[in-house]
Amino acid sequence: MQKELHTGIDLAVALIKQDTLTALLDTATRQLEHAFGLSKCWALELDLSGRTLHCSKLDEAGEFDCNDFSHPFAHVLQTGQPRELTRAASYRLDHAGFQTLLELSGRPRSFWLEPLKGEDGRTLGMLVLCGDHPDWQGIVAQSLYSGLKQLLVHQWISQLQTRDQVWQRRLLKRSLDHLHDAESLRQRCRQLACTLVGDSEAMANLRAQVVRAAGSQLSVLIQGETGCGKDVVARGIHDMSDRASGPLVVVNCAAIPDTLLESELFGHTKGAFSGADQAKDGLLAQANGGTLFLDEIGDMPMALQSKLLRVLESRQFRPLGAREEQYSDFRVVAATHQPLQQGIEEGVFRRDLFYRLSQFPLRVTPLRERTEDLEALSRHFIGLYTEREGSGPLGISSHSLHTLAGYNFPGNVRELRNIIELACLQTPEGDDIQPEALRLDDPLSDTCRPINAEAEAHIMPGVPMTDEIRDLKAAAQAFEAAIIRDRLRQYNGNRAQAAESLGLPKRTLAHKCLKYQVTDV
Repeated sequence: MQKELHTGIDLAVALIKQDTLTALLDTATRQLEHAFGLSKCWALELDLSGRTLHCSKLDEAGEFDCNDFSHPFAHVLQTGQPRELTRAASYRLDHAGFQTLLELSGRPRSFWLEPLKGEDGRTLGMLVLCGDHPDWQGIVAQSLYSGLKQLLVHQWISQLQTRDQVWQRRLLKRSLDHLHDAESLRQRCRQLACTLVGDSEAMANLRAQVVRAAGSQLSVLIQGETGCGKDVVARGIHDMSDRASGPLVVVNCAAIPDTLLESELFGHTKGAFSGADQAKDGLLAQANGGTLFLDEIGDMPMALQSKLLRVLESRQFRPLGAREEQYSDFRVVAATHQPLQQGIEEGVFRRDLFYRLSQFPLRVTPLRERTEDLEALSRHFIGLYTEREGSGPLGISSHSLHTLAGYNFPGNVRELRNIIELACLQTPEGDDIQPEALRLDDPLSDTCRPINAEAEAHIMPGVPMTDEIRDLKAAAQAFEAAIIRDRLRQYNGNRAQAAESLGLPKRTLAHKCLKYQVTDV
């Protein structure tokens, strides 16, 4: 009895020391083999779904489907009771995994299959005891066996709880990280909204993509129509990146002559060519530690494209006239309004350079496809105008926004800015921009047409000619008074109708009539 007690304590201590479920099961099976003279002992773990028993020592052969009754384990789990299995009976079973277990057990004469359950009735797994001449009832009746089994179940549950806690902590950390990343993305998008202005879904998606692009070192290719703000997107990528403290070097490939573009990019040594009376760092060298923005990359000559490709792959280049190469650590952002795929097909743009530049492609939606951004953009440009000039309109009327929404904007956001700034000049300080102050430029014509052609078809009484204006504020007030007088005449003195047609509250119109001494017709 003293020896059994001493043995039980040693075995219990050995079980308690194990810090993983795999180590616990391995130790428990070896203890049972040694304590009861078994030829082999296996511990099968039931997965969380309760559908599969698994023995880690048997790899793929150790998977036992609990609904597959071609092996005896399914019967034991179904009844929840232990049972003995003879070798003769086991020979009749054709389950491949079970036969593999028999072979590894040495084909013993008898087996004892016992399910292990926790106090809450949850089945944890199964013990498979193997022996040639065992007295199973005598073994399982021993206090040493029942004590070891009880301790094994207790430690098994403890390991599962620890594993669940670790999994829950990891899940919580992932959730918190995801929330942190999502909040960080929202904050950075809000920062970008100050420059990449617009409430449309297209602009919200663009801002999110800019933030993601800024967080990588991938080359970015920005594609979009002329005037849609590709340079603003490039600036946003630079400012949001970890290179924001470095330079943003802009190369306009369309503005620099072909003969000078290579020298501008790579730099040159003194005497490298006629007129090179001193050495000069190229734009690649100047972009070290920052961002190189290649604007209108579609206009780059083919001969230079191959050289640029090599630079993008190695970040090494050789200034004109130099013998040694230089290294520059820069991030590439390129932009173009041209369809580069068409350029590739026509043989004027290299396919490999296209793929090298477009690791992170971005497309800016034209303004005509996001008219819901017109109000935010208009107010943004009004604010910029007022800040620059020291005064300006209060805002823009709904009628003006409705008028702008019907325009196609071939010049995109750049054209809208020009229209708004011209309207700001013609709108009295503190008033809202009205449709009459908006003028749309036809890019294919040398003339400008007003949005309200009838309002400009004749000269209004009391409004000075443009070459006679000496006081802009007084001229603007005279122009506004003339419009109000003309509109009242149009509606036979009905101030409610005139105010509605001008996008003004009736009280505001009454105030202006008093201010400009306009009488009803």
